[in-house]
Amino acid sequence: MNPEILRSLRHNTVVNLIDGAFFGFGMGFASFVTVLPLFVSAMTDSPILIGLIPAIHAAGWQLPQLFIAGWVSRQQRYKPLVVRLSILERLPYLGFGIIAFLLPKIGIQTGLILTFGMLVIQGLGAGLTANPWQSMIAKIIPGERRGTFFGAQAGVANMLASLGAVFAGLILGNISGPRGFGWSFMAASALFVVSWYFLNLTREPANAPADPQSASFVPNTLKNIGHILRQNANFRWFLIARMFSQLAVIGYAFYTVYAVKHHGVSEVEIGVMTAVLMVAQIVANVGMGWIGDRWGHQRVMEFGLMSMVISSFLAWWAPAAGWFYLIFILAAFGNVAIWTVALSMNLEYGSEAERPTYIGMANTLIAPVNILAPFLGGWLASSYGYPAAFIASAIGGLLATGIFHFLVHDQRAQLHLRSETLS
Repeated sequence: MNPEILRSLRHNTVVNLIDGAFFGFGMGFASFVTVLPLFVSAMTDSPILIGLIPAIHAAGWQLPQLFIAGWVSRQQRYKPLVVRLSILERLPYLGFGIIAFLLPKIGIQTGLILTFGMLVIQGLGAGLTANPWQSMIAKIIPGERRGTFFGAQAGVANMLASLGAVFAGLILGNISGPRGFGWSFMAASALFVVSWYFLNLTREPANAPADPQSASFVPNTLKNIGHILRQNANFRWFLIARMFSQLAVIGYAFYTVYAVKHHGVSEVEIGVMTAVLMVAQIVANVGMGWIGDRWGHQRVMEFGLMSMVISSFLAWWAPAAGWFYLIFILAAFGNVAIWTVALSMNLEYGSEAERPTYIGMANTLIAPVNILAPFLGGWLASSYGYPAAFIASAIGGLLATGIFHFLVHDQRAQLHLRSETLS
């Protein structure tokens, strides 16, 4: 490893953890699950528009990553791209705040159009930032520490997001109407500025000069995709397993509704269950990242997927409401595997020059399944009842686990074996 990277390892770890902490804190004030849907629901009763909010965010984050892979791979330093593009990701929250304050003057229709415009910009900004950010992290954090880093960053982000959500609730409870949302979004914007400041403190040495032949970025990227899919069977099965893993969570979205409607769980107890889920997710992020660095991320992924499978089966079978505490805890391990552990696994494929293409493929190619999965879950729940969605989740998780266990070979073990052979 570059000696400059080793000298800056502690500094880079600290500033990027702080970046993640303040980013998570800000997200608590402007959550895609609670605050933004509430803001939009104050302007419209349309469930389609409200349901589009997380879908736009997910699609925006995943879809652009492959299309900028060639551009990213030609950079000698990833940080300048990350810093510039992340402004596009964060600035829309200031836009949300301005829209909220001006809503009484501009009217509901204009407010909705501007809000969804900001959502699209934010999603694309996140997606454009994601590839160079992951490439930068892969470069400045050694492979044997990435799981711990991603887990710790996600854990502290989740913890402060929970705190931010509490403060957002206080703001919305004490300031009625659009002004309450405006102040919540402004608080998020301020925290994102602090987050961006620490991100900008990252120290990254330059790569070797880029290959001039990589100038035609879209055609070259498409050529690389075909070559990788034909030649790298391990990565091909990895992508297929990731696609099925997106199906493993389609029932998770209905746990709360099912617990209330079928088991008569009160709003207070749902709050306690949600708190248990958040605490379990924080512990799982840190613990599974640390274990993955020592025993292999693939084993941790399989454990997490099986946790989600058991969670889905228990949700289908549970004879009493008390079982949902265990169901939510197991779901926390599954969520961490599918999202946080997958980040570490993505970065184990390809050389540094190839990594942006691998990162792009690992996100963009699974995006259609990720986008369609909630619609499949909603169709199953509405047509056959919530238990059907739980069974479908369990089947998706079992298929993903089987492919990971029998067809995907641990990439880190292969790299280690190859290095021993060469030496």
